[in-house]
Amino acid sequence: MEAETLLHGAISWSFSPQCHLPHRTRLLRQAVRASSSNPRLKKSYQGPKPKQDLIPDWVSRNDDTVRSLPIYVGGASLVAVLVNRAVSGIAPVADASSSQSRADLLTLGLAVTSILTGLVWLTIKPKTISVVNPLGVECRMISSRLPDPLIAELLWVWESLSSVTCCRSLVVVYDRTCILQIGVAAESSGGEALAVDAARLSEGSVYQGVMKSGSQSYLANLSLYPGRSELPFLPSNTQAVILQPLGDKGIVIIGGDMIRGFTNADQAWITYLGEKLDATIAKHTISVTPLKIQDRI
Repeated sequence: MEAETLLHGAISWSFSPQCHLPHRTRLLRQAVRASSSNPRLKKSYQGPKPKQDLIPDWVSRNDDTVRSLPIYVGGASLVAVLVNRAVSGIAPVADASSSQSRADLLTLGLAVTSILTGLVWLTIKPKTISVVNPLGVECRMISSRLPDPLIAELLWVWESLSSVTCCRSLVVVYDRTCILQIGVAAESSGGEALAVDAARLSEGSVYQGVMKSGSQSYLANLSLYPGRSELPFLPSNTQAVILQPLGDKGIVIIGGDMIRGFTNADQAWITYLGEKLDATIAKHTISVTPLKIQDRI
């Protein structure tokens, strides 16, 4: 009985908000102010600091000046050679037997080369990479004979890719049949989305190369690849494409809206998505038909 009374009194005393919480709060505030004002605790950060590349940063901020710098250097060298030739009293006609004439000719060649290099640098500039709006029509079609778990898996893959990466078009071909076409697609003559000719795609060199290698193929700048003509169902201004095989029976075609828009992490993640989707398809015996207008979702 005494133990119970003592325990009850201890509990009620420990959690009394009126007597102890304000006092503890004041002590805590005083401790924080004291620690912040203590000069012993004001020490600089001792961990690793980010490295600053001063020269590359300066070059990136003064791109035009750096590109024109060879012109100024070459022009100054050319003027210096001519002035030196006139002041030194050497005959203006070049003499092959004179070491000074040979040195002046070599310097003139280097100066002209420097000027031409500067002109080339000013003419050729790197192209700015930016996001491009795909030219086409919105397409959201899926084979109607797929089981519900597989449909949910396909839609989950699309939502994941379109939310996290630069993916704007997604096509899934399995067993020489297109089971999913979603996102932005090329526009046909009738104003509808251009359907995927899976049989023709399967006979192309792009598809055959991916299936033969069994690994992912990344076309970072689609306009530079001749195999672009084998993907007419994608928007005409698609910037990048990833071709991910699904085992030995299918392929996932992902179209992006930016050159080199898929990072290394995106590529690795898409590889795992392809393996997961391949495993899901293998669990179901699917009977699919080519996509039609009534298969829209």
